[in-house]
Amino acid sequence: MPSVVGLLEQHELAAWRRVDGLREEADRIQAELAAAEQEWQEWAIARRRVDVVLAPDCGSTADTEDVADPRAAGGPTASRDAAKPKSQVPVWRQGLAWSVLSVDYQRILMALADRARLHEGPLTCQELAVVFGMDVVPARVEALRSKAKRLVARGWLAERQPGRFTLAAGVSGPGGGS
Repeated sequence: MPSVVGLLEQHELAAWRRVDGLREEADRIQAELAAAEQEWQEWAIARRRVDVVLAPDCGSTADTEDVADPRAAGGPTASRDAAKPKSQVPVWRQGLAWSVLSVDYQRILMALADRARLHEGPLTCQELAVVFGMDVVPARVEALRSKAKRLVARGWLAERQPGRFTLAAGVSGPGGGS
């Protein structure tokens, strides 16, 4: 019959081997993640360089902003003239493109445009949080409400019923404001 101490040592050794194996796997995944992030950054830099070269100001780099982290520029789908995070929301006017808004505001408009296209009614901020896959907690809902109210104040959205938001008359499609 094996001793209790011997059994404990066997279990300890098995647990240590598992921890060691998981550490090796974590190190491998970290290295793979670092390589993938590096590749992503290189592609983002290449895209920004092409944007600069193709810019209407003939590629002048004197007043271009150098962003070290592509995520700070709005991620891989941000257009060259997209607004930066924390930017002002301009007053909507005919022909104004959605790209003047930050990505968060564009997401709100896109969700409401999809609802309008499907002939569905307005959305509450809680429903927007669900659409965006967010946790429906007061902080998230209030952040969305603040953005939606700002879009209402600037003419992008309408709030015909308190707390229920839809696109304002004339605002449609992500390609532009008309």
